[in-house]
Amino acid sequence: MIKVVVSGALGRMGGTVAKLINDASDLELVGGVDVRPGTAFGAEVVSSDQIDRLLAEKKPDVLVDFTVAGAAVENVKAAARHNVALVVGTTGFTPKQREEMKRAVEASVPAVISSNFSVGVNIFWFLIREAAKKLGDYDIEVIEAHHRNKKDAPSGTAKTILEILDSEVGTRPKLYGREGMTERGKEIGVHVIRGGDIVGEHTVLFAGNYECIDLSHRAYDRSVFAMGALRAIRWVGGKKPGVYSMADVLNLHPK
Repeated sequence: MIKVVVSGALGRMGGTVAKLINDASDLELVGGVDVRPGTAFGAEVVSSDQIDRLLAEKKPDVLVDFTVAGAAVENVKAAARHNVALVVGTTGFTPKQREEMKRAVEASVPAVISSNFSVGVNIFWFLIREAAKKLGDYDIEVIEAHHRNKKDAPSGTAKTILEILDSEVGTRPKLYGREGMTERGKEIGVHVIRGGDIVGEHTVLFAGNYECIDLSHRAYDRSVFAMGALRAIRWVGGKKPGVYSMADVLNLHPK
């Protein structure tokens, strides 16, 4: 039985992860962390200032984090102090925050850190990389859409797409939306939509003369991200300390 603590257990995503853990026969939800105390499926949820006490008492195997960037960095440090493996799905980190987390886990614990835990999205990223290798002379646009309450823009998934594109076609300027008289150059256009309850949609458009190729992924329920997080929970135990991605979990690295 893998014992798990969920940080952000009372939130939308954390709550979905907690429910799936509670329903799984090989996983045990032993606690949660959030901005306020409470309960999640019978497990104690403590306020964030009590995370060290909770980890010392419950001795979980894995801490899952779906919170906000500032809180996630501190939660990662706490897990590393208690030798608890990590699965981090929080987005919106600055480069400095990413470096902080890396330093915290590298010598202590294994951590799967990903801007998107959907299996489909990770295959989507793989396909984008393969397409970009062949279509570097095409115009490229990235479009993403999420629900009206999402705070970071572009999404973490879109930022990962841009990193993949830069690695394959070379770093290009990014143009975030267009207005007025704007002649197209070698930039990658990035377009963000926020509205309603859209779970998550991402499209990469490769446009050449006389043809276009669209690669798209649409999520219809946030449980697809939670199910991917559960795969990471089951995978991360026993791995060497360091930062891993869902590509490691799914063995999707280019040959």
